[in-house]
Amino acid sequence: MDLRIVKTKKAIINAFLALRAKRPLEKITVKELCEMAMVNKSTFYSHYGDIYELSDSLENEVVLSVIQSMDHSEYIWENTGEFTRQLVLGYLSQDHLIQILFSDSRSSLFVSKIEQSIKKMIAEKYPQYHLDPVRNMVLTYTIYGGYYAYMGSRNYDRDQILSTLVSLTQNTGNWFLAMEKEKSC
Repeated sequence: MDLRIVKTKKAIINAFLALRAKRPLEKITVKELCEMAMVNKSTFYSHYGDIYELSDSLENEVVLSVIQSMDHSEYIWENTGEFTRQLVLGYLSQDHLIQILFSDSRSSLFVSKIEQSIKKMIAEKYPQYHLDPVRNMVLTYTIYGGYYAYMGSRNYDRDQILSTLVSLTQNTGNWFLAMEKEKSC
């Protein structure tokens, strides 16, 4: 890729993140973003359709980064605590960007995008689980419960947060495995 294009996109992204850290997405204009990035509006529009497309693109990159940080997504069924540990470590690795990009009106989008990505990944690996209502409920409960517990506790000791969330979700996983065992008997 042309170095000028890389530098231009980086300037646009950095200006956007600086503005987004200060105000809601709805209050950011292309004009002020371009002034801060020192690019023409036509240059911005050659890369992004609008501010929302830029934001969505960056949000998706953060979600992808969290998902890719997980070594074994299938642990949701085998070892729910380890699944949660990997997921929370992914959140921690992207915490600064999560706080910027998913604030204000976009605050609920992150966990929703995480759930969609994980469910898609699991459906590709285990298509037989795609329509299983119990597995889907356990997955949703683990993702949303773990995320909101993490967000509400993120100012506490990192190790304590991790160990508590791992323990809580491992208990959910143990319940699920016991239920699966009962069904097969």
